[in-house]
Amino acid sequence: MTSLPLPPGGRFDGPVHRYAVRAFFEDTDLSGMVYHANYLRWFERARSDMLRLLGIDQRAAQDAGEGAYAVSEATIRYRAPARLDDVVLIESVAEDIGAASVRLFQQAFRRDADDRLTLLADVRLRVGFVAPDGRPRRQPAAWRAAFATITPVPEPQ
Repeated sequence: MTSLPLPPGGRFDGPVHRYAVRAFFEDTDLSGMVYHANYLRWFERARSDMLRLLGIDQRAAQDAGEGAYAVSEATIRYRAPARLDDVVLIESVAEDIGAASVRLFQQAFRRDADDRLTLLADVRLRVGFVAPDGRPRRQPAAWRAAFATITPVPEPQ
């Protein structure tokens, strides 16, 4: 038996996490454009991959009864449509780390035939660490430290 393929994964380029997806038929609506909710799914996949690459094991934390991340705020803007078979690049940047939350900015780009990128959608969001009972709690110190490795330090004013 030959080796099985691995699922797609992203990578970091400095503080920017990059993750590619392809728009499949199931992602489109009757008009042939990607249905708006699928951008949120793609953004979530990219965030999950980013955490995995940072060494943040959400499943282990959940299984141990510590908690998990949950989106508490999201503001999304749609700029241009993606269509069937488009390659979509998701870029994610951590903007701010708090005791119990992280603020992120994500953008979805279509890679055009000439290798140019067209902005499709962007989202600013806050993910909070919540206990199993749903209440906010401090995120693990190791997780904050992992995010600190990719979060730009604000310039002194």
